[in-house]
Parts: sequence; structure tokens; C-alpha cells
Amino acid sequence: MTDNPTRIPTHLVLGFLGAGKTTAILNLMKQKPAGERWAVLVNEFGEVGIDGAMLSNQGVAVKEVPGGCMCCVSGLPMQMGLNSLISFSRPDRLFIEPTGLGHPAQAIETLTGEFYRDVLQLSTSVCLVDPRRLEDERVLASRQFHDQVAVAELLVASKADLCTDEQLARFDAWAGDWQPAKRRIGQIRGGQLPFEWLTGDSDRLSPQFPEAHHHHHGKTLAEKPSLADEPWQSYCNTGDGYTSMGWRIHKDTVFDSIALQSLASNEDFERLKGVVHTTDGWWMLNAVQGSMTLLETEPAEESRLEIISPILQPDDLDHQLRSACFIS
Repeated sequence: MTDNPTRIPTHLVLGFLGAGKTTAILNLMKQKPAGERWAVLVNEFGEVGIDGAMLSNQGVAVKEVPGGCMCCVSGLPMQMGLNSLISFSRPDRLFIEPTGLGHPAQAIETLTGEFYRDVLQLSTSVCLVDPRRLEDERVLASRQFHDQVAVAELLVASKADLCTDEQLARFDAWAGDWQPAKRRIGQIRGGQLPFEWLTGDSDRLSPQFPEAHHHHHGKTLAEKPSLADEPWQSYCNTGDGYTSMGWRIHKDTVFDSIALQSLASNEDFERLKGVVHTTDGWWMLNAVQGSMTLLETEPAEESRLEIISPILQPDDLDHQLRSACFIS
């Protein structure tokens, strides 16, 4: 790949759980110039890729790396995903969405290392922050969160429409205190991130806690069985003080929309996200600590759902989800 004369502008879209990364990327995709090919590499903490399913109908190439930090899952999935997108999709621009629980240091090292330095051009990175989470001591104590902010040139309050004036003022003061100073500090509503904010090359800002990144080389991702053979599949993943529970479910299974909304409104869930077949059609669900967004979407090949929380009881949660299935 080193003989490619034109390096591909590559943007990291960073942010803690529930910051609105996927919504922002969805809006960025709507700003793609005609004739350009864009691609997205999505990493998720859980074993079931949700964000990739949400992005798959946007007319861009999408590759998923589920199962934890994209640089650590067996050490190879990030490179395999990048190689696939570069070779087969040949994008004019690339966006990478790491897991909200991931550390950006190793991703940057990979993107700028010997295998990709002649192929990829690290461009402006953005970190999205829900200003309301600055009141959460668990977020403020996270070294991953601090380093997501530290390496980004662009720091954005992602859900300004849901915040009070006091919360936005606190964000502005907190963001303005970062050194070195950010190239831009902004506020957006509804995930409407302007593409022009991402122009320019990366300043190669350094993380504060590079040693906070831990490798998990012993982990491998097994091939998932066909839903025709196993129509209800559940998967667990743990790390960094969180547990995820994810499901792949045959598309013919229909969920009662009211029961599903009731489950999603649980404030103990750090995040619930899914693309699900319901009695009201296909939905994209995104809930953060009980605050929920619902969007209609095109029918998918399967339903996918993921819940992340500091404490989960997988058997009870699986029973609750099964109870939300529609029975005619």
C-alpha cells in the first residue's frame, strides 16, 4: 500500500459513552460531496456491532470491529478493518469511531505507524462531550475520557439542546482551560456537526495518560453462528469497570414497542443502543441513562441490541428482553 500517491484524510471521532458519536457521523455523511467515497471504521466495546448497523444505510462503506478496544482485540482487527476498507472501498476520506471506553493512544500510533504513514493522513480529530456528564465523577475520573479530550483538536458540546445554560457555561470554562488550547471549541444540537470544522491536518496532540491503555492480546473473536440456526444470540463483555450485554436476534422476532421503551428507560443503564424490529416498524434506539431517542429506519437483516452498565445481571436482563417480544 506504500505506493499510493495520495494519502487518505483520516478523522478520529472520539467521545465517552453516550456522547453522540454515531449521530454526529450520520450527520457528517449527509455532507459528503457528490462523487466522493467515504468510509467509516467503527469499534464497539460490546461483542455485537450496533453503530455499524446504524450507519450501513448511509451510502458509505462501513467496517465493524466489535469486542473491545480496536487495537487490543487479538492485536489485529483494527489493521484488518483498515486494510479491507482501503483495498476494497478505496475511500477519499475515512472516519474512525473508537469505543467510548477506549484509549486513543494506540489507535493514533497505528494510523501513523510504518504500515499506514504513506497511505493515511491523520486529520483533525474531534472529541464530543455531553456537558451534563461533566457532573458525573465516574466520567471525570476516567483516564480514557481525559485522553480522548487531550488528543482532539476540536472539542464539542454535543447535546447543547438538552443542557441548561449553567451546564453549557461550565463546559465552555472547562474546555477553555485545556492546554495546549484547542483549535476550536463549539456547541452543536441534534448531532449537527459541520464538516468544515474538520478541515486541516492533526496537530498530533499528546495524551495525558498513555500508560492507561491496556492490551488484551489473549482475546479472540469467534465466528458468530447463523441466526437461521440460532435465532436468539446473546454475548457479554467486561472491562474498565463496565459490562456489556449484546444480542443478535432473527429479524422475524418482533418486539412490543411499549415494552421495549420501558426497558430502555432504565436509568441504571449507562447506554442502550439498538436497531430493532418492533410492532411499530424498525427502530433505531439510543438511550443514555434513561434519556431515549427513537428514529425510524429501513428494515435490517437482523435485530441488534446492546446495553452497557457498571453492573449487569445477564440472565435477568435476557429474560426481560425476551419478555418484551410481541406474542400475537
